[in-house]
Amino acid sequence: MATRTLKRLLFGKPLKSSQMESERMPVWKGLPILSSDALSSVAYGTEQILLELATVGAAVFYFSLPVAISIIVLIGILVMSYRQVIDAYPQGGGAYMVAKENLGMVWGRLTGVSLLIDYTLTVAVSVSAGVQAITSAFPSTVPYIVEIAVFLVWVMVWLNLRGTSESGTVFAIPTYFFIGCIVLLLGKGAWDLLTGAQAVSVELSPPSVVPDALTLFVLLKAFSSGCSAVTGVEAISDAVPHFRTPSTVNAKRTLLMLGTLLAIIFGGVTLLTLAYGIAPDPKGHTSVLSMVTEHAFGRGGMYYVTQFATMLILTLAANTSFNGFPILASIMAQDKNFPRMFANRGDRLAYSYGIITLGVLASILLTLFHGKTDSLIPLYAIGVFLSFTLAQSGLVLKWSREKPRGWTRKLIINGLGAMVSLGVLVIFCVTKFLAGAWIVIVLTPVLLLFISKIYRHYEGVADQLRICLDIPVFQTESVIIVPVAGIHRVVATSISFAKSLSPNVVAFYVTFSEEDEKRMMEKWEQWNPGVRLVVFRSRYRAIIKPLLEFIDRINTHVEEKQKVMVLLPEFITHKWWHRLLHNQSGRRIRSRLLKRRDIIVATVPYHLQE
Repeated sequence: MATRTLKRLLFGKPLKSSQMESERMPVWKGLPILSSDALSSVAYGTEQILLELATVGAAVFYFSLPVAISIIVLIGILVMSYRQVIDAYPQGGGAYMVAKENLGMVWGRLTGVSLLIDYTLTVAVSVSAGVQAITSAFPSTVPYIVEIAVFLVWVMVWLNLRGTSESGTVFAIPTYFFIGCIVLLLGKGAWDLLTGAQAVSVELSPPSVVPDALTLFVLLKAFSSGCSAVTGVEAISDAVPHFRTPSTVNAKRTLLMLGTLLAIIFGGVTLLTLAYGIAPDPKGHTSVLSMVTEHAFGRGGMYYVTQFATMLILTLAANTSFNGFPILASIMAQDKNFPRMFANRGDRLAYSYGIITLGVLASILLTLFHGKTDSLIPLYAIGVFLSFTLAQSGLVLKWSREKPRGWTRKLIINGLGAMVSLGVLVIFCVTKFLAGAWIVIVLTPVLLLFISKIYRHYEGVADQLRICLDIPVFQTESVIIVPVAGIHRVVATSISFAKSLSPNVVAFYVTFSEEDEKRMMEKWEQWNPGVRLVVFRSRYRAIIKPLLEFIDRINTHVEEKQKVMVLLPEFITHKWWHRLLHNQSGRRIRSRLLKRRDIIVATVPYHLQE
């Protein structure tokens, strides 16, 4: 009772399945829940571009602007492409469903694995970047980066276990608060540019001399690092059924709003970084966005408000994954490509197994990489761009086969999306391979093999359990063996139940001495339950071995239509710690007997009152 009360206090009252519609998201909730990942990337997207360019020198920081424009174009292409995914697959599943139905199950599994890896990395990257915002404002917190990050992950787990409706309300306020702060920052930056304020220190024009060290490879590395800004775009297409009716229209509207906001904010922050002459902190303790905010507002109240908003949105950006990962895992579980329990909803209609699993995996990553964003970024985005490529390729095949109305335009959009995504994927794998991308490249086929084995297991189990409905149920008569440790109420209940199942019941008792054997025989004869008692004297005080030998002896005499059943009496203690005071021999016997295929094992529980 106390456990149930605590559970309700922490997670709320259980929800009925009929309340599912109330848990669906309107657009104003869908944007913060599913778009916070992409929107928050402005806090580190520009910084990652500058970190790559900084290897050449501050003189080439101007090229962060054309790199950012290229990424904004990529965002536009992906938004158009995924709007078509939403139209074609309103049941949700996004890239996984597209690849599975058009390219085949193997490619679907690869897409699913890629997205699950990316969702896990999204949580780790977002939370670590959020903690960096804290350390930027409060340097004394630097030694506690990992502890703060893991704590924030489990706050997210707790909020999501309470259900979509409640978590959406909690996450909406910080997301819109962050958008408001960044819009004010961009407005102040635009005012500084227009008025020629003192804070503006760099002309927005290319350098007269380009250093020889600025190669195409460096620009491609900067581009691939900045592409972390586009992760999270696919999450809306995964969760279409979770929008309120009309779900397709609302999902497409949310995706368009996301693309527009992301382009404006990401481009604006990059422009201000260049205008203010900001260079990234080589130690990684102070973020570029923090320095831009300080240049615009000074280190006053507005600076700390924006840093607080940035910390919130970066932490809550993980919420995109806490929605995307469980939903995708549930869809894959329904296809037998993931453990079945991931398909089930919890008391609050949330996919509890997926949420908790994501929290565990993200905590492990943050601990292994010491909560450093720069260490996690090279692993990031490979999975999502692989899924982008497969999804767009799948739609190209779909339009070319089905030829629906306007299929030529759709084929061109998705074909362009596939080519661009593939190009970015190749660039990312090449430029980030030695920096850590090799981990994801190696891990992906390993997980793909693991998921394929899960599917084969479920198919094998289904083949073995499948029956023909035209064949009648085979009638059997059991020979029931009841192991007893004495004469008491637990034994009486078990023998009574055994006699109701079959007339062939025998009790089996192991003794260690001649005196105990004689005493037990006399008491049994006096009790006379109508069941024959077999007593075995064990010279070496063993219990399980004599029972197994007796079962083998019975097995040799049973008829073809008979089956041997062992019915184990067991009393259940009133308090959990009382179990530690008893021998638990029944549990050991059951554990041993369950390994045998030739017998049936069952337990008759007897609950103690005190």
